[in-house]
Amino acid sequence: MSKYLIIVGGATATGKTRMAIELARHFDTEILSADSRQFYREMTVGTAKPDSEELAAAKHHFIDSLSIQDAYSVGDFEQDALQVLDTIFEKKEVAIMAGGSGLFIRAVCEGLDKFPEVPTSVRDQLDADFKENGLAFLQKELAEKDPEYFEKVDKQNPVRLIRALSVIRVSGQPFSNFLNQEKPKRNFTPIYILLDMDREKLYDKINRRVDLMMENGLLQETKKLHLFKNLTALQTVGYQELMEFFDGNWTLEKAVEMIKQNSRRYAKRQMTWFRKRPHWERFESGDFEGVVDFCEKKRTT
Repeated sequence: MSKYLIIVGGATATGKTRMAIELARHFDTEILSADSRQFYREMTVGTAKPDSEELAAAKHHFIDSLSIQDAYSVGDFEQDALQVLDTIFEKKEVAIMAGGSGLFIRAVCEGLDKFPEVPTSVRDQLDADFKENGLAFLQKELAEKDPEYFEKVDKQNPVRLIRALSVIRVSGQPFSNFLNQEKPKRNFTPIYILLDMDREKLYDKINRRVDLMMENGLLQETKKLHLFKNLTALQTVGYQELMEFFDGNWTLEKAVEMIKQNSRRYAKRQMTWFRKRPHWERFESGDFEGVVDFCEKKRTT
């Protein structure tokens, strides 16, 4: 019997959680989170995790599965997610995965390219370089050493830049040399669902969501994490900006405005990433009937 993994992707605030839960209930199955920040127990308000009612509506995996101090890579997620899927597929024909982290989704569905092992010392040095010299330093080095990958990468994402530079420094080769290797076979068929919505409506929803996060305690949550501000997990929109407030660099009003601005920019980058990949079938946010019909047809053809 064929197995299917329905992936619900899209920008932040497009309704992925709600759609995933509706699909899980329809297909009587379970959900894997592919939102890499929802893994962390200490980060709840700012990551828009499913609430207790939503978690009770369908079984979720990888929500609150880690501490911010845990080392966890996309390769770790690939292996862990495949094990969870094997367990689900013992009893179910369909599983659901939801999230906006394209790299994590690709790792599960297509496998990762193989890279040389990077010593901790190399990664630590790059983290130190970033803290001392900022994002522009990482961008400049990557542009010089691998212009091909620099054209593709999310240039505002320090995690992606550090990952590429760590491989370059260890191997002496461009990061792009290690891309596009032969992919492993999976024992399931992915069905890619892209949730989309009008840009103005999405931006308005993002702004309102940030206000709601602040009402629900994002400031207090971030204050508790201030000592850990340099950890990779906290290099995240919503937390970074409030760290600037706690460091005395910005007013609270400016920090909140920057969360909204950076969230909108992040959403734009996410949608650009998804729209460049033609295998994602686009649906308006909330079109549950259309998504179900599409998935049912995919299973029978």
